[in-house]
Amino acid sequence: MEKIVVIGAGTMGNGIAHVFAQAGFQVALVDVQIQVLEKAVGIIAANLDRQVKKGLLSEQQKTETLSRISLSTNLAEAAPGKDLIVEAATENPSVKKEIFKLADQHSDAGCILATNTSSISITQIAAVTRRPEKVIGMHFMNPVPVMKLVEIIRGYATSEETCSKVKNWTLLLEKVPVEVNDAPGFISNRVLMPMINEAIFTVYEGVATPEAVDSIMKLGMAHPMGPLQLADFIGLDVCLAIMRILHDGFSDSKYRPCPLLVKMVDAGHLGKKTGKGFYTYS
Repeated sequence: MEKIVVIGAGTMGNGIAHVFAQAGFQVALVDVQIQVLEKAVGIIAANLDRQVKKGLLSEQQKTETLSRISLSTNLAEAAPGKDLIVEAATENPSVKKEIFKLADQHSDAGCILATNTSSISITQIAAVTRRPEKVIGMHFMNPVPVMKLVEIIRGYATSEETCSKVKNWTLLLEKVPVEVNDAPGFISNRVLMPMINEAIFTVYEGVATPEAVDSIMKLGMAHPMGPLQLADFIGLDVCLAIMRILHDGFSDSKYRPCPLLVKMVDAGHLGKKTGKGFYTYS
């Protein structure tokens, strides 16, 4: 049975821990605060309950899944003896690099180090470790238990063996691994975020209301969720961070973040998580 560490117990981290534990992996979930870890386990349990109610999982499978998750506030203690470490911390290059230095220092030489980054260079993250050939991007989609795609991103030095192992583990999660090479935003966010940014520009320029923009994209383009509602769910701060990575990475004005997006983030209107973005959430 493979043993893994998931670093970060937020929305993505608890979802990643959930799917690995459900697939039979022993999971150590690591965060700096025990309260965050306990909240994450509560969310995982609630999501497993939903699966049980839908007939996708038995009560025994739910219990077994939860029993495979342990909690820790100490990466140095959690990392040894693990086959894989998946980092799902905040989308900040300096934070991720510090975590990877620690993961590299405290894990076994054969351990693969993966990041769930949605846009930051895998090559840059790998460069702070002594094992760049074992560093890879493993970009899950939100909500993790539901979405099938995992974007597998090879850094400049990522080995074939590392890539093959991670794709095989992804299949064990009943997810679909799709391999891409390292570039700002990879594929998912290089295509998605400029669309969201352009939708924000149409509101900024007074072309249409958020409701009109989203209705047109849902009804006319068969999108399950409009781009502005999706931005609210992703978090406008995350959208802005990714647009800035694209803008810096390509030095191309087409990736310039819309001034309205910048103002909303400055105002603390980050979307669903703060109760206000393009829409208001109770």
